[in-house]
Amino acid sequence: MRGRSDKSARVWICACFLAVLLPCQSNAQVVPGLLSPNTVIGGNVKQHADAVLAIMTYTTVPDVTTSNLSVNNSLSGNPGFGQSQLGGGFTLSRTFPLYLEGTIAYSRYDPVFIATDGAQQRSVPTRWNTVSSTVGIGWDFRITDELAFRPILNGTIGRVASDLRVGQTLFNHVTDSNLQFLENGVLNAYGYGGSLMLDYEHYRENYEIDAELRATDIYLRSFGSSSEAVQGSATAQQISLWTRWRAPTGWHALDRPIRYVLEAAYSHYFGDSAGVLGFNDLTSLGVGLELDSSRYPIIITRTRAMVRYVFGHNVHGVSFGFAISF
Repeated sequence: MRGRSDKSARVWICACFLAVLLPCQSNAQVVPGLLSPNTVIGGNVKQHADAVLAIMTYTTVPDVTTSNLSVNNSLSGNPGFGQSQLGGGFTLSRTFPLYLEGTIAYSRYDPVFIATDGAQQRSVPTRWNTVSSTVGIGWDFRITDELAFRPILNGTIGRVASDLRVGQTLFNHVTDSNLQFLENGVLNAYGYGGSLMLDYEHYRENYEIDAELRATDIYLRSFGSSSEAVQGSATAQQISLWTRWRAPTGWHALDRPIRYVLEAAYSHYFGDSAGVLGFNDLTSLGVGLELDSSRYPIIITRTRAMVRYVFGHNVHGVSFGFAISF
């Protein structure tokens, strides 16, 4: 999901096929809430709605470590959280260094509630689906020929929807209005903020090095909830470092050299993003191959396939993905 700011604008679009992070300890799981008649249900639903916004912060920034992420609930063995993200960014040209980026992401959050009428208890699995999109516009200020300082303005829009269908008899003693959000409720969110980035590009005949250091701060706030009581806000604060090395393998295809790719990335989360999934940082190590089709008159100039190992506190996993350049 990185852009090259060379003489022609290039857009990289990254899509991961699969990424699974398996919790090693229980605090990397989504913990079920306990619902009691009239009182506790309201507090817990509000708490989980806030958690959904906090989790949405992971989708607001183009980040290879969370472009596809799944965290298992160790109590059930099923995913308690999963997300996928598509995105790209590019600078128009060296003479007009306008930078544009955008992402679209989908996530699913599956908290498990325990409903009780004081005598009986029953598990109530829920599913809250989130779709969000972030756009950014920035400008490259050249420090050297290979290093640029890039401030970026970001805007986010998202929507959370619950597809739970709860029988009324299950909660016939529950009158709290927050239950409405569990039953096909909707929560919209918008966000605004910005990023500061240092972009390093070192290109030679036999190898290419890219590196980006980015700090991001985006504020999210809900609006248009189907239940007036279910409102919330969250802050996406993140520092990330991404690096990539490309060099020819000695093989050729489509009259161009096939390159091998080595990649390393690190993200540290602050604010409401920190600890909401049981970790404060993630590291990604990747290896892949890149096919160059620029010799032929087609839209796609490069295609890259990657395998990444992602790990952090209590979590680890493997992802498979690809990226293309226009």
